[in-house]
Amino acid sequence: PIVVVNAMRGAPSTGLPTLVSQGDFMQARWGSHGSYEIISYYPDSVQETFDLMLDAFNSAERYRVPVMFLLDAMLAHMYEKIYVPPEDSVERVERKRPTKPPGEQLIYEADEDLIPPMPRIGDGYKIHASGLTHNEKGYPELTPQAQERLVRRLNEKIRKHQEKIWKVEEYRTEDADVIVVAMGSNARAVRTAVDAARNEGIKAGLLRPITIWPFPYKYIENYSVDYIVAEINYGQIYHVVREYADNKVELLPKMGGELHTPQEILHALRRYKK
Repeated sequence: PIVVVNAMRGAPSTGLPTLVSQGDFMQARWGSHGSYEIISYYPDSVQETFDLMLDAFNSAERYRVPVMFLLDAMLAHMYEKIYVPPEDSVERVERKRPTKPPGEQLIYEADEDLIPPMPRIGDGYKIHASGLTHNEKGYPELTPQAQERLVRRLNEKIRKHQEKIWKVEEYRTEDADVIVVAMGSNARAVRTAVDAARNEGIKAGLLRPITIWPFPYKYIENYSVDYIVAEINYGQIYHVVREYADNKVELLPKMGGELHTPQEILHALRRYKK
């Protein structure tokens, strides 16, 4: 279990070191080779950053998986008041512990939830860790059967629980004709634009994936509407939305180290006025 924070900045290469971008969505998901699943969260405020960080560590412990915590340069430099709850009110997930004594427990043996137990260092369990395809004991086993078993479990332990992992904000989407998909600090401008569009008679809404991976695709499938995907890049989540949307999906990209303005979003929404 590990939580990795990635505060996205302008790219490629050194790019715009202190300015905002959203160029790492796909890197977070596909940055390594092979078939696997990760969990990735992306807040839109300092308060949500605090709250989600607690969820990130809990998810890493619960699912025994790396969690990629995405920020952007705007959030990383932002100061806002936050509420810190009493410590005894904060959920703290403990990783699954072995149920058998040392010598009997197979460290990578999982039950129906597909998540193996994980002892603490010093508990007396012998652990063999390998980057090679391995069996339930942790020993390398380079067979098609072992590879199939391992890769299937690594993927399904997240997919099986994905609806518990998904976090999404739906803002004024109930009767929307067009929905803007936006993430992180960029979504703050979209809320303002959605309110302005409503005042002009445009039935607009905001769908904000907070869980980026596994992508909450059922929320896209739930709406038979047109989508605008507003990203501070040249189109990444746009391709994922296209995969699941029934209707038109428009990309509204922006580069240059700046967020979309509410006026830019509103201008795009006006094309959908009936």
